Amino acid sequence: MMNVCNPIKEYAAGGKQNRFSPYAMNGGTVLAIAGENFAVVASDTRLSEGFSIHSRDQPKTYKLTDSTVLGCAGFHGDCLTLNKVLSSRLKSYEYTHHAKMSCSAVAAMLSTILYYRRFFPYYVYNILAGIDDEGKGCVYSFDPIGSYERESYRAGGSASSMLQPLLDNQIGFKNQEGVEHVPLSEEKAIALVKDVFISAAERDIYTGDGIVINVITKDGVKEERFPLRRD
Repeated sequence: MMNVCNPIKEYAAGGKQNRFSPYAMNGGTVLAIAGENFAVVASDTRLSEGFSIHSRDQPKTYKLTDSTVLGCAGFHGDCLTLNKVLSSRLKSYEYTHHAKMSCSAVAAMLSTILYYRRFFPYYVYNILAGIDDEGKGCVYSFDPIGSYERESYRAGGSASSMLQPLLDNQIGFKNQEGVEHVPLSEEKAIALVKDVFISAAERDIYTGDGIVINVITKDGVKEERFPLRRD
């Protein structure tokens, strides 16, 4: 006689449950700083999952226009999908209006795209940096469902809790009295990015191998690379 399994009895006896998650965390850290007439956005190049490193040369910054760069870390599959959607929208805008979309307009569009997916959100940390309509540096930070704000600096990703306090101290001068607020130069901003990423690589296993630094000015975007520890 064929033995038929009773699912109710199997569940009551503590049977095996199969779970599926559409997400994965691939680590990585992104950082952006806005200056008077420039913006810097950087990321590490390590792509990992758990204790496995998939790639040591996978930057998490994506050039959208000549004045806008997106830092995007988290689930790499969602990072790629989101950037494909953004690229398609930007091309459509350019063909329709015969002009490039401004950084503030890209920020508003990204917010709308993220909110559209609010019930099945992109599992990513987004930081947008660029030059605004007045020629000043700007940084926009986003939550997963599209809320965003303009800031002077922001860190996101797996090491953000370590990088943000350093930025608060060195750029924001939080809880410091009698400190002269000197405008941040491009050279100091780049040096600071290198310093904070070196610190993060010492403490976060998902951040390492190298940094890709994108410096955005009125003349366009220039890229610089800097090595980090590889263990």
